[in-house]
Amino acid sequence: MKSRTKVVVIGGGIAGCSTLYHLTQEGWSDVVLVERNELTSGTTWHSAAQVTNFGMNQTMVGLKSHSIQLYKDLAEDPDYPINYHHGDGGIRLANTEAQMQGYRHFASMARGMDVQFEVIDAEECARRHPLISTENLIGGLWDPMDGDIDPAQLCQALARRARKAGAEVYRNTPVVGLSQYSDDTWTVRTEHGDIDCDIVVNACGYRVNEVGAMMGVHHPVASMEHQYFLTEEIPAIRDAGHRMPLLRCPISDYYCRQEKNGLLLGFYEQDCKTWGMDGIDPNFVNALCPDDLDRVTDVLEGAFARMPALMEVGVHTVVNGPITYTIDGAPLVGPIPGKRNAFCIIGLRAGLGEGGGHGWLLAQQIVHGEACYDTWCLDPRRFTGHANVELTSLKAIEDYQNEFRFHFPHEHRPAGRPAKTTPLTPVLAAEGAEFTVVNGWERVEYIKPTPDFSPSLSFDFDETFDLVAAEVANVQNGVGLAEVNGFNRIEITGADRHTFLDRMFCGMVTRRDGRVGLGYLLNHHGMVKAEATVANLPASDRGPHRLWYGSAAASEFHDMDWLTQHLRADEDVHLRSLTNDQTILVLAGPNARNVLSACARGDWSAEAFPWLSVRECFVGIAPATVMGVSFSGELAYEIHVPNASLYAAYLALRQAGEVLGLKLFGSRAVESMRMEKSFLHWKADLITEFDPFETGLDRFVKLEKGDFIGRDAVLKRQAVGARKKLVVLQVHATQQPAHPGASLMQSERVVGTITSGDWGHRTGLNLAHGFVQPGLADIGTEMELDCCGQGVRVTVIPRSPYDPGFERIRA
Repeated sequence: MKSRTKVVVIGGGIAGCSTLYHLTQEGWSDVVLVERNELTSGTTWHSAAQVTNFGMNQTMVGLKSHSIQLYKDLAEDPDYPINYHHGDGGIRLANTEAQMQGYRHFASMARGMDVQFEVIDAEECARRHPLISTENLIGGLWDPMDGDIDPAQLCQALARRARKAGAEVYRNTPVVGLSQYSDDTWTVRTEHGDIDCDIVVNACGYRVNEVGAMMGVHHPVASMEHQYFLTEEIPAIRDAGHRMPLLRCPISDYYCRQEKNGLLLGFYEQDCKTWGMDGIDPNFVNALCPDDLDRVTDVLEGAFARMPALMEVGVHTVVNGPITYTIDGAPLVGPIPGKRNAFCIIGLRAGLGEGGGHGWLLAQQIVHGEACYDTWCLDPRRFTGHANVELTSLKAIEDYQNEFRFHFPHEHRPAGRPAKTTPLTPVLAAEGAEFTVVNGWERVEYIKPTPDFSPSLSFDFDETFDLVAAEVANVQNGVGLAEVNGFNRIEITGADRHTFLDRMFCGMVTRRDGRVGLGYLLNHHGMVKAEATVANLPASDRGPHRLWYGSAAASEFHDMDWLTQHLRADEDVHLRSLTNDQTILVLAGPNARNVLSACARGDWSAEAFPWLSVRECFVGIAPATVMGVSFSGELAYEIHVPNASLYAAYLALRQAGEVLGLKLFGSRAVESMRMEKSFLHWKADLITEFDPFETGLDRFVKLEKGDFIGRDAVLKRQAVGARKKLVVLQVHATQQPAHPGASLMQSERVVGTITSGDWGHRTGLNLAHGFVQPGLADIGTEMELDCCGQGVRVTVIPRSPYDPGFERIRA
């Protein structure tokens, strides 16, 4: 066994084998995989092994397309062919028009990744799958590339190719410990000796937290028992002359695919069960859980109703094995939060079908720092301190129970709530607030007109439309108050704080006390990595000279990792997170200054406290830090308050604003207003697939200032020219917004993709942002939006259609 290698991958299932193989494809051959038993002895061996192209976003579709192409290549290898039933086709059924509308959106999204889904009616579903009944069926989504694969053969084929490229695989080699050193290298301790390495990858399936504990981390991954049956031969399948398509049924919570001349029938029962919560037997290898057929009786009845032939056939095998889930059902593929040179590829509930793509994206991140797609939807850092065992298990149960039910826009499922709150959460709930969730935080979405108000789930504008319009109008014409909790805030102190941030940002970082600036951080490929405000706070009784770095709530772990990884040993810079200690109250509207002046001492005039200023003060009796910044496009103040004083500040503002008609507003109103100002949203419009020039951030890039991360790459990219350009679009429709991922078309050809969209209540415009081919970025260019299957005309318009001169913000 080697004593030194570049990467050690721990785990020999599809996650580990795919990662090992793809590392060799990216040019790293000095890599090792260690497996405690035999390859595929965990979840992989009993996988139902379905291989679909369906995904909830373009990244997922792209990685699944890679899996399909890779598996086809492996199956056609004359030296080591594997069993892969490719192109049997698959149908996702629907019994509501809302589900069908969602399928049309996913078909539009997939077109942008060169994947062709088809939305079909009930009769066509039955024609393609003659075993199903059309009772209570409207139609479905057809995936022509759907199929299934042999799990063990797949992993052996990947390991074989990795070995041929120079990698080594050590079976029956349990890992017993991990040590990391000051230079960020690791020692992987096994029962057969130690391996020193630069990088460690946790690919341990349902044993993920056994290895996580060796690193001193916990991963939000839980296991669920999952049962499927193998039936006896079904004559209709035997005599069909072709393989039956795969079937996934959100109506009755089951799936099936052909297995020999029978069916493999799997269940997602409501009375589901977690597994391994109190530890896993070390001898649980190539093993299953006891059968529990009573749990699936209700689901089985639904399957019988949909497929009457099942009532005439016996069952010869029952499989009940653990599969892993995360808090949102998507895997964790990428850097482990708070660790260096440590990655994971875990929580792959549909591992066989998409594991080829997951390993591909992870290998790119390990070797190059980023993948070809923005991988935030998979990033382990998208969950932060709230991601404990109990929350993960509750969300795993909920996701299991809704396996084939996609999330609608603005759908907020109830399990595991509330995870993070502030002292104002119950106060705002009593005011009628409806809450959404942002990085676990309960954040006000809108104010309900009645306690039982419940909008329908739809891709159209819903019943909140007029409520949001009223909230926006109040902010535009009077004054509104909103709580923005969980906003990422890092306090930076030390003599070198400005030079450090100057190296991190692609633009100028303001050094003047009492001033705030907005800027962007790039990765080493010159792509947009992060967006942040930087506030310069002078020394006071609250602390020394310091900077406040502020960014999106979801970026809490992501940005802290990026900043700490680039600190130099000789720099006097200290980082401290304040994210969970303070909350923002946003005061916005033309009367905002009057409200603030009534409850906070000092001169708040435009001359004394202009836009992009910061000042420490008291709001009532509450210590506060006020910033003159706006995401709404109106005169606005961000009032940063310690959570212990938050309620006091809230009461002071409400009392001061009562005579001026102050009302609450929520995140839906903010989204509408930020679209009208063409303000961009991190991980919607700001992603690592595009550079700042392609994203329209030219004015924030100062190439002449000297060295910064990504500068050389940006210069090279600038010389080549833009591949896409971010544009603002007017959508000529009133029924629904443009949804992220939807395709923009010209002459039946995909020319762009929507990143965000919403109705602008002040402008009366249906607005969207999207990346399009550079030749289509000129003002006035028209395209067609595939909006849930309907062709809708869109026009490129100038940025900031509301108050383009920013006069209201500066008022």
